Amino acid sequence: MRKIHVNLGENSYDILIDSGILNRAHEYINYNKVAIITDENVDKYYGDTLLNQFSGEVKKLVLPAGESTKSIAMLQKVYDFLLDFKISRKDVIIALGGGVIGDLTGFAASTLLRGVPFIQIPTSLLAQVDSSVGGKVAVNVPQGKNLIGSFYQPKIVLIDTDCLKTLPKRVIADGMAEVIKYGCIRDTALFDLLSNENPFEKIDEIIETCCNIKRVVVEADEFDTGERMILNFGHTLGHAVENYYNYSKYTHGEGVAIGMYNAALAGEKMEITPFGTAEKIKNVLIKYNLPYQLDIDKACLADAMSLDKKSENSDINLILLDKVGNAIIKKLPKSDVLNYF
Repeated sequence: MRKIHVNLGENSYDILIDSGILNRAHEYINYNKVAIITDENVDKYYGDTLLNQFSGEVKKLVLPAGESTKSIAMLQKVYDFLLDFKISRKDVIIALGGGVIGDLTGFAASTLLRGVPFIQIPTSLLAQVDSSVGGKVAVNVPQGKNLIGSFYQPKIVLIDTDCLKTLPKRVIADGMAEVIKYGCIRDTALFDLLSNENPFEKIDEIIETCCNIKRVVVEADEFDTGERMILNFGHTLGHAVENYYNYSKYTHGEGVAIGMYNAALAGEKMEITPFGTAEKIKNVLIKYNLPYQLDIDKACLADAMSLDKKSENSDINLILLDKVGNAIIKKLPKSDVLNYF
């Protein structure tokens, strides 16, 4: 078993990574009442496996799969389920699923009764390497992605690498975009491994590496006011692409892939990113069947950027690379940004 401790004072918690850990999740969960939130796809494989481990009061809510579930309407459904179950602040809510379920459940937990403990059991690669760690929880609204959210840390994160065996290829690729991101922003060796080797032979190690990079950044900037913004490399454009197509054409990881390549091109135009970096990123994206071409018009891009959480009045903080393995934050006037895309 691999263990990472996220040191955030009273909000500290452990990330445990091991094959088969979902089958013994109850060993790490000791609460009076357990509410499980999952989706239809995950429930088929793991819903009852988790549910049947608890002998006390336990109840499960199964939601539709997909990005559209991360909505205000579904949030209300989660609230209704939890309130009808009479959940209290001495109980626990478990998010069993990918990033959508983790974000939705975490936000519900952070706001219900002013905060109910919750646990992340991420079943997708994207959630295992990124969204289950760090405490960002949110829902989407028509104006954009993750615009209603909070910071709320889980009590523990249980990562079962066996869950990856049941994922479709596109969902694996979706997660690989976030793995590539970590190589781009903080780990040249990881980027080289992704470029030249088969990462699935070392997947436990890669998940640990990504979680550890995120741990270091989150410990330094829990509330995303400074260095933590580098974790959003590719996300400003990525969220714009997702929203433009109403979350139907591209997955989150595919949007991030497009965002990373085009952010690298923008960095090259600004003479911040070394020439040829975008080509390196493009090649590794192609290797994992991820898109890279930006195909939305500039007016829509401008609208999306105006709502980006890294915006500051008339400026926006762009995440760029000064080399593969190191990201920087570049503040630019919004009026100038589109000149580079």
